[in-house]
Amino acid sequence: MDRIFNNCWVWVAHASEVKEPGDFKSTYVGRQPVVVVRDRKQKIHVLLNRCRHRAATVCEEKKGRTNSFVCPYHGWSYGLDGSLRGVPHPESYGQCLDKGEFPLKSLRVEEYAGMVFATFKQDQEPLADWLGPAKKWMDLFMKQGGGFPIKVAGEHRFRFPGNWKIQLENTTDGYHFPVIHKSFLSTVDKQTEQMLDFVNGPGFVEDLGNGHSVMVMIPDLIDLEANLDAPIPARFEELAEELRADYPEDQVRRIVRAVGGSGFNLNLFPNIACSMAFFRVLRPVSVDETEIHHAVITMDGGPAAGNRARLRLHEHFQGPLGFGTPDDSEAWERVQKGAHAGTDLWILLNRGLPGERVTPDGRVSDVSAETGMRAAYQQWKKLMCATTAVPSSAAVPSVTTA
Repeated sequence: MDRIFNNCWVWVAHASEVKEPGDFKSTYVGRQPVVVVRDRKQKIHVLLNRCRHRAATVCEEKKGRTNSFVCPYHGWSYGLDGSLRGVPHPESYGQCLDKGEFPLKSLRVEEYAGMVFATFKQDQEPLADWLGPAKKWMDLFMKQGGGFPIKVAGEHRFRFPGNWKIQLENTTDGYHFPVIHKSFLSTVDKQTEQMLDFVNGPGFVEDLGNGHSVMVMIPDLIDLEANLDAPIPARFEELAEELRADYPEDQVRRIVRAVGGSGFNLNLFPNIACSMAFFRVLRPVSVDETEIHHAVITMDGGPAAGNRARLRLHEHFQGPLGFGTPDDSEAWERVQKGAHAGTDLWILLNRGLPGERVTPDGRVSDVSAETGMRAAYQQWKKLMCATTAVPSSAAVPSVTTA
């Protein structure tokens, strides 16, 4: 938590979650609670959720809209930019309280493709450099709006009794899909089942540097704005017919193609995955507990029918009664449990090494390779071996790492 989550860019929100001035979202960066908020000048801030007086949180709601943040303990109030605006009965302080010296502490914030990241390190490398080759995949993923802006429309939250790195492995693990997701595959039509038989297909996994990786399961769906003349899949024919009442054919095809999601999963180290048709956010709670947020992506201002289809697809796989995530989380729990058996047994991360080759962006191997896991663990090792780290007792220090 200190060496990784306090020492790199951490994803905190999608811009659509704080779309208007006063919109806020409470979350965590590592151990530390923060509030993501957009001010009246349209600037996004990430503020430590801690009153500067006696340390009470100033926000307990998950999301909403407000004009200010007021501490419920003694009434200190803060503006949307974190500035201290009001102190009840200030006369008792005499001349020893300068409000300008006590704003809510701010993290450094940068944004790319609508994705908002924050860091405790004021001298952290620019976000664009940190993301590197992952940026082009982020751009492709954001085409899921089908011509409309994308919007986070809600999420499922749950915890599993296991270390966060167990889940980190999962997003670019194609090897498990036909095994653990048999129940899911039994619920889809034959055409979809064949499309999802990607372990035997032409996909690949690529190390993108800095712990980031991408797993391409369905190469034909890398760019959702390409191949619009391709036949509409049978499972979307009814949706397409409904959309034709309000949209021309080229737009219908663009929307339908976007509804099904991208043909790849993108892992952004350490805590966010752009996974086919949703955002997967992980938050370490302790060494043996992890919280997961599965946030569904919809089209902001797009057709109700298209968004309804997106929600049903999300519920089918990611929902608590879905056919995908419950099976995944069972496996994660078993890994945590099984890891306690034996004291000197290594896990294997060498799948795909014989066919791995160097690319301009990193290293690539077949779609069931463990290339993405190796990328994440190499970055984990790099940060864990750094000679300087942010101490857990620090609020927002500025440090450098080796």
